[in-house]
Formats: sequence, structure tokens, C-alpha cells
Amino acid sequence: MLDGLMRQIIDPPLLLAGRVLARNGVQADAVTAFGLVLGLGCAAAIWLGFDMLALALLLAGRLCDGLDGAVAAARQRTDRGGFLDIVCDFVFYGAVVLAFALRDPAANAVPSAVLLFSFYVNAATFLAYAAIAAKRGLETTSRGHKTIYFTAGLAEGSETIAVFIAMLLLPEWFAVLAYGFAALVLVTALSRSIIAWTTFRD
Repeated sequence: MLDGLMRQIIDPPLLLAGRVLARNGVQADAVTAFGLVLGLGCAAAIWLGFDMLALALLLAGRLCDGLDGAVAAARQRTDRGGFLDIVCDFVFYGAVVLAFALRDPAANAVPSAVLLFSFYVNAATFLAYAAIAAKRGLETTSRGHKTIYFTAGLAEGSETIAVFIAMLLLPEWFAVLAYGFAALVLVTALSRSIIAWTTFRD
């Protein structure tokens, strides 16, 4: 829901930084890989209970997630880079939720499982929609230039990061935040399914 607005705010400085990095020989795929390392470090810090370190790594990792596209725009966008970017995002999201479950299984295992289930369902609708949209030649830039078709929803990347930050600042509220966000993610998946049912009518 917020990704479109956030792109208007963050794209200009990111594109500028991307051009500087590209001129200095930085590869977009390297930025993506480094962002994943930071994201996995964030998950490890959550597991060990170092929440402020986890927060710093989360923000740094998400900065890389924005910079890799900016570097690619300044150099050359590739399908391989787009694939890597999407896979790394999914790995990061899952690792953070798993880390909270491992940190306190008694309190967090069930809400983590529910949240991961919602991510799974949402990912299925997201990727299926993108695949069929590509088959039909549909394109959109409402969420910036993407390798695959991105559909809007209540729960997008911006909302996910905001919820992760809230979980780090208020870990005792993890279960409430996980259940609440899972509901939003499932609503997003349902709404995308309804749109697909209408859009892809033969």
C-alpha cells in the first residue's frame, strides 16, 4: 500500500547514489548479495537477542535492497539480477520470522508459523499473477521498474519492514504484531486473487 509513495520519496537519492556506485565499478548483483548477508546477520542478531544490532543490520540491508536496483539502472538491468533480488527478499523475510521463533519457541513458534503461512500464500498469488501477466504481455511501473509484474496490496515491502522494526522495538508484542500482520497479508493475497479472477478471464 505504501510502496508507491515510498518510491517517490526514496528513488531520487537512491538513483543518485546508484550512479555514483556504478561509476566506481560496483556491480548491482554484489550489492544484492551484500544486502542478503546483512539481512541474515539481522536474523542471527534477533535469534541471539541483540535487537539494536538487528535493527541496524535490517536498515542497512534494506538500503542495499534499494541501491541494487539503482546501480542496475545506471549500468544495465538483467533478468539474472532481478531473479536474485526477488529470491533474496524472500529469504530475508522468512529468516527474520524464523529467528523470532528460534529466539523464544514457547511464545513465538505458533505466531511465527501463522505469519510464515501468510507469506507463503501471498507469495503464491504474487508469483502466479506475475507469471500470467508476463504471458499476456502486461506491464506496470507503479512500483518502479521491476523484473516481474508487481501488484499493489495492503501488505507490501514498506509495511513488512515497518512491522519488523516494530517487532524489534517491542519484542514482547511479537505475537500480536505477527497475527495482525498475517491477517493483512492474507487480505492482500485474497484481493490479488480476486483481481486475477477478473483480469485473467478468458
